[in-house]
Amino acid sequence: MASEKNKSRRSFLKNTALASFATGLFPASSIHAKESSSRQTTNGTTATGDQFTILYTSDIHAQLHTHDEFFWENGKAVYRKRGGLAVLKTMIEAHRKVDPAHTVLLDGGDYFHGSAIASLTEGEALIPLLNAFNYDLILPGNWEVVYKKKKMLYDMGHSNAAKICANMWHDTKDADNGELIYPPYWIKYIAGAKVGFIGYTDHLIPKRQSPAYSEGIRFTHADQNVAKYIKLLKEVEGCGIIFIVTHMGLAQQVGLANNPVVQGADFILGADTHERVRVPIEGKYCKVVECGAFGSFLGKLVIKVKDGKISSYQYDLLDVDPKKYPPDPAITAAIQKIETPYKKDLSAVIGTTTTPLVRYFVLETPMDNLITDAIRWKFKPDIALSNGFRFCQPLAVDSNKEKTPITREFLWNMLPVDSEAKTGWISGKQLWDWLEKELHNAFAKDPSKRFGGWFVRFSGMEVNFTIGNELGKRVNWVKVNGNPLQLDKQYSVVACEREGDPDDTLCRIEKVQQPKKLGANLHQVIEEYLAIHSPIAPRLENRATATDQPATLLTQLQGTTYEFR
Repeated sequence: MASEKNKSRRSFLKNTALASFATGLFPASSIHAKESSSRQTTNGTTATGDQFTILYTSDIHAQLHTHDEFFWENGKAVYRKRGGLAVLKTMIEAHRKVDPAHTVLLDGGDYFHGSAIASLTEGEALIPLLNAFNYDLILPGNWEVVYKKKKMLYDMGHSNAAKICANMWHDTKDADNGELIYPPYWIKYIAGAKVGFIGYTDHLIPKRQSPAYSEGIRFTHADQNVAKYIKLLKEVEGCGIIFIVTHMGLAQQVGLANNPVVQGADFILGADTHERVRVPIEGKYCKVVECGAFGSFLGKLVIKVKDGKISSYQYDLLDVDPKKYPPDPAITAAIQKIETPYKKDLSAVIGTTTTPLVRYFVLETPMDNLITDAIRWKFKPDIALSNGFRFCQPLAVDSNKEKTPITREFLWNMLPVDSEAKTGWISGKQLWDWLEKELHNAFAKDPSKRFGGWFVRFSGMEVNFTIGNELGKRVNWVKVNGNPLQLDKQYSVVACEREGDPDDTLCRIEKVQQPKKLGANLHQVIEEYLAIHSPIAPRLENRATATDQPATLLTQLQGTTYEFR
C-alpha cells in the first residue's frame, strides 16, 4: 500500500509541470472572471461605484467534492450537502461578475492540506485549482507547514495570488535569517478608497503541529507589530480602511479585537477554528468574522465607502449549495484528471457505520471515539489518545441504507497525516497534570494562550472538569478503565508520534517512561479495526464531561453573543 502511494506521488510530481498543467486544465476563458457591464447584484439590487465587495473563503482543507455538512438546529444535528470546489467556483463567479472591478477574493489559509490528494502530492495538485479561482490574496494557515518549510514556500509561491504574513520569520543560518517570509501587508485601490490588508497566522504553530513541520520558521504574536503596521498603513500609505487577515482561531481573534494594539483597524477577517460567524462580533477596537470550513461557506462583506472610509457594511455567511449553483465544468474536469491515478485505491470501502462520523463537538466526538477505540483495540494500552483535531467534514448516515460505507479517501480526511503509533508509561500524577495543561490549551482565559484545536480525545478514560476554573484547578476527577485514577500508579498510553518531538514526549506528555514506536501507522490500525468491527456505531459516551458546559459544546468562544449553527 505505502509503496504504491509513494510511486503514484513520485509519478505525479515527476510528470507535472505546473505552468503547462494549469494551462492545459484551464483555458484562459475559464481562468479569468468575465467582466460584466451589469451592476445588478445577486439579490436584484444595483451596485454603486462607492462600494466594494470582499469574498472570503478559509480552511478549505483540500476538500474537492460536495460533501455532507453539519448544522446545529433546535438542539439537534442536521446534515445537508454543501461545498465542492466546482460548486464554489460557480458561486464565486456569480457574485464577482456583479462588479468585477470592485470585488476582492481572498483565502484565510489551510488550503493545501486535509485530503488524500493533498497529502499524496504534498499540495501540488491543489495549485492549479487555486489559481483557477483568481484569488487576489492568500494567507498561510497552521497546516500549510505540514510538508515542511521548503514545500510550503513552493506551494504558496506557485499561487498567482499575493501572499501576506507579518509574523512568520526565517529562522535559519542563511542570509535571509530574521527576515519576514512573506510581505506583511497588501494594498488595494478600490471604490475610491485605499485599503490595507495585514496578515497573521497562529504564533503557536510549533506547539500545535509536530515541531519538525515548522523547522526553520520563527513565529511571533500579532500584538508585537500590528500597531506598527496599522500606523504605517494609515500615516505613511494613507489607507483609510484596514483589514487584519488572520489564521489564529476565533477566541484569539476576538482577544485581538479587544486589544488596543489594533485600534485603527476596521475588521479582523479570521480563520482556523472553522467557526461560522453570521453576525460580526463587536470587539472593543474592531469587528471579527470567520466563515466556516471545507468550502461549505462563502463570506461576503460589502463595504460602503465615503471619503475613503467605511460608512456602512453588510456581511453575510452564504452556504455553498449545489442545488443553487451547478458545478463549474472546467474545475470538474480538472479534479477528475488529478484524481485518476488514485481513484481506485481511494474509493475502496474499508468499513461501514450506522451512526454519523462527526468531529464538530469541542469536548468529545464520535469520529475520534472511533480512532481511539481502534488504537486501544490494536495495542491494548490503558489509554489511547488522539489530538483535538478539527479538520474533516462529517459522514452522515444514509436513511435509505442500513449501513453507510467508509472509504479510504474518508480515512485520509480524518487523518491526513498517517503517523506511526507510539507507546510509553506515565504516572497518574503526570496524566492529571497533562490534562490540566490540555484543558488550558483549549480554554485559557487569555485567548492568546489558546490552541486552535479542541480538547484532546481518548479511549479507556473518563475525565470530568470545570472549564471556567483557573489553570491547574479544572480537573475534578479521572477514571481509567472505570477505576479512580491513582496518582502513584503507572499507566500505559498509546498515541501518534509527532515528528520532531523528543523521544520521551508523547502527545505533548513529557518525560514518558519506556517510549517505543510500534511499527504500525494509524491508517493501518483503523483499517484493521473496521474490517473486524463494521458496522460501527460511535456515539458521544461522556468520556469528557464539563460541569459548566453541555457535551454538545460547539465553540471555545465564551462571553459573546456568538453561536455555532
